Amino acid sequence: MNYYAQPIAKLINELSKLPGIGNKTAQRLAFFIVNMPKDQAKDLTEAIGGVKETIGLCTICGNLTDKDPCSICSSHRRDRSVICVVKDPRDVVAMEKMQEYNGLYHVLHGAISPMQGIGPDDIRIKELLSRLEDDELKEVILATNPDVEGEATAMYIARLIKPLGILTTRIAHGIPVGGDLEYADQITLQKSFEGRREV
Repeated sequence: MNYYAQPIAKLINELSKLPGIGNKTAQRLAFFIVNMPKDQAKDLTEAIGGVKETIGLCTICGNLTDKDPCSICSSHRRDRSVICVVKDPRDVVAMEKMQEYNGLYHVLHGAISPMQGIGPDDIRIKELLSRLEDDELKEVILATNPDVEGEATAMYIARLIKPLGILTTRIAHGIPVGGDLEYADQITLQKSFEGRREV
């Protein structure tokens, strides 16, 4: 038995398809949208439509952008001698918020995962290798996630880059600031120990 008018039921159904949104949250959001002023609801639908119509991938780095090349790749203020390799566009945002990195990026749009049937040809590794032909490039920073897939992807890329003579580095992993050793897992502790430096 359907308790909602058809348009509300459809809205709840569509909202529940979003990641992290269960049926209860979808219902709450749907009723919030129903009670929104019409101009706000119109702004929301225009924003969603605008994103779908104008956002694409930068042909150089693979980041999400509304112009090609993206603002990072087209900036003359960026250090073109270094490329930071990340899994997805959200990682670019995280790195940029740090305000410490001023190089370029390469977004893989995934990680190698044989269990999920994702191999090297399914992510943007070929595009990365073609970018490495630039003589200005001195370093590639592998900033994939510190999980099994991220480590496998970093190792695979590092093996491909090694013969090219380009410095390849991996971001450090370990105990977060404010974390307690007693709550850290073995792999995190091991990475922290391996990544120790002189003080």
